[in-house]
Amino acid sequence: MARAAVSGGLSPRLVWRAARLVEFRDETPSARTLVFDVPDWPGHLPGQHVDVRLTAEDGYSTERSYSIATPADGTRVALTVQLVEDGEVSPYLIETLSVGDVIELRGPVGGWFVWRSADPAPVLLIGGGSGIVPLMAMIRARRAAGSKALFRLIYSSRTPEDRYYADELRTRARDDFGLDVSYVYTRKTPEGWPLPPRRLGVADVNNGGWPPDFQPACFVCGPTGFVEAVADILIALGHDARRVKTERFGPSGT
Repeated sequence: MARAAVSGGLSPRLVWRAARLVEFRDETPSARTLVFDVPDWPGHLPGQHVDVRLTAEDGYSTERSYSIATPADGTRVALTVQLVEDGEVSPYLIETLSVGDVIELRGPVGGWFVWRSADPAPVLLIGGGSGIVPLMAMIRARRAAGSKALFRLIYSSRTPEDRYYADELRTRARDDFGLDVSYVYTRKTPEGWPLPPRRLGVADVNNGGWPPDFQPACFVCGPTGFVEAVADILIALGHDARRVKTERFGPSGT
């Protein structure tokens, strides 16, 4: 997931580092996960993001921010990038960058929209489109830590073909005790799907999420309109606003 680059107020440790691409894999026809090796990487928490900077030979540079898709793993940092046809950064990252190439990366950034494995509270994850990326990092971190915290994910996608991590989520939902996954499709459903395409609504959050009395930690990520609508639904259902954390991205990032 991409965001507008953050400027100002950065921690002294947020220095630009060289990041070498070591592997990649396609998640959908227009999204790719890029795995970088970043020497001296300080580690990160699931939910945090990084800034990526590209610099042309003539000195022109541009930056974007991307969510980290995996939990901390030594010097490895994985980003899942959605192609923006008229973008400045994502076409290069997806169509040009090759294994062995080096870019600049700065982070980790953000300390609010994070999940810590020592927290035993139930977790409700609600993602729209590429907003699944930081939520997937939390699901992977839960498994890596052996956490018993109960997780529920509601994933809104335009079509089945647009889902990120489809095979892994199918496996995690089957094998990871305490993880439930449900889907909402906005444009096209799988064959035999019991419901028509639609936007995520109150019934989806009510049925696929946790009751407010359970006091879950809620993480919502996606386009601005999606995040605002879901946050309103959660509050209307009685969830504590202090436990609803949101992360959004605008047109420049999608």
